[in-house]
Amino acid sequence: MDTITSVIKVVNGWVWGTPMLVLILGVGLFLSLGLKLMPILKLGTGFKLLWDGRIPDKDENMKGEISPFNALMTSLSATIGTGNIAGVATAIFMGGPGALFWMWCTALVGMATKFSEAVLAVKYREVDDNGNHVGGPMYYIKNGLGQKWAWLGTLFALFGSIAGFGIGNTVQSNSVAAALSANFDVPAWITGLILMVLVGLVLMGGIKRIADVAGKLVPLMTVFYITAGLAVLVVYADQVPAAFALVIDSAFNPVAAQGGFAGAAVWAAIRFGVARGVFSNEAGLGSAPIAHAAAQTNNPVAQGLVAMLGTFIDTIIVCSITGLAIVVTGAWTSGEDGAALTSLAFSHALPIGNYIVAIALAIFAFTTILGWSFYSEKCVQYLFGIRAVKPFRLLWTLAVPLGAVSSLKFIWLLADTLNAMMAIPNLIALTLLSPVVFALTKAYFTKQKLAEKSV
Repeated sequence: MDTITSVIKVVNGWVWGTPMLVLILGVGLFLSLGLKLMPILKLGTGFKLLWDGRIPDKDENMKGEISPFNALMTSLSATIGTGNIAGVATAIFMGGPGALFWMWCTALVGMATKFSEAVLAVKYREVDDNGNHVGGPMYYIKNGLGQKWAWLGTLFALFGSIAGFGIGNTVQSNSVAAALSANFDVPAWITGLILMVLVGLVLMGGIKRIADVAGKLVPLMTVFYITAGLAVLVVYADQVPAAFALVIDSAFNPVAAQGGFAGAAVWAAIRFGVARGVFSNEAGLGSAPIAHAAAQTNNPVAQGLVAMLGTFIDTIIVCSITGLAIVVTGAWTSGEDGAALTSLAFSHALPIGNYIVAIALAIFAFTTILGWSFYSEKCVQYLFGIRAVKPFRLLWTLAVPLGAVSSLKFIWLLADTLNAMMAIPNLIALTLLSPVVFALTKAYFTKQKLAEKSV
């Protein structure tokens, strides 16, 4: 077992190391330039389409099962979670305040990546034996690049189906159990059983029920967490300008050791900022387009404009709230790490700050379990067919309480490694299919301009 762990640690160091981070940022930058910075310039258009798409379309000719709004909420349910609370804290603990700046950079190019993923997911999606639309990297690799590349899609599905049980299931239930035990003295096994029942009830309804739950819980909890975070910033309003200055300065200059902070080089800020940013918003990993493929839309670009908001909301808004709260309160020099660091920061400003973080972490982790269940289910379905769906849902539900009561160091390492390996086939496909994305985008906006002129 020690040998296997050592091998996986080596692989993990590579897949989350310099080559992968350069590849993710490089592809994102390439797509951003190819799209002429459209995702940033058309951010308002994306929010308008999101608002218009919050109600399911009754048009029988409209393809897809869930509204564009709920498709984004399903995607966000899997991305807004431990990465926004514990991941940001870890990035600052390891790389200093400057890590937050590099998370912002990752998000800005990641918007183009997420846009492209969703465009291809809708363009190349299929209809399964149950009449539901399915898509994602495995489908746009097979249908967009042809059969000679199909093995890459199979690799993605294999990595996604296994990684989900760790990063999207057991690790999440373990985080919920730890948070509730530390703050409310709830035994881990009780948390595990309650989560199992709740997850099982939602999974029985498939994507429509997952999307309905995500469509209600995700906006509610996101607003709740952002409001609490803004309250922290208001209490420390006089420190906000200095915090921004520190973040930018630390992004380009080493940070000396102080208090419980061990100090960090510029490279550490870049590495942990980019890695935790990608881990949080999942741009480039290929998970989110699986949800967007089920959206009710006949236009891939329109859904892409909605999809790119996921990266903006996750990182530019939610992660920024966490990071700035940690910096303005001075908690980053405490020596604490992970969710404990975020809890400490919120507690400095709010009497019940630690409880707010615990509740947010629990709800976000629960929705992550739901979102990732759909991702992994579609990967399993791609590999083994529609008959594998029900057994998968049963196994997924049973894994939840096991994660809550287990030590997950090895599972976390394996899942984290496979999660990054999902990105390799996806980034190859995004690069090779980029001309399709560029052509569809150009045609969409040309049509929009002509429509505006004719009015």
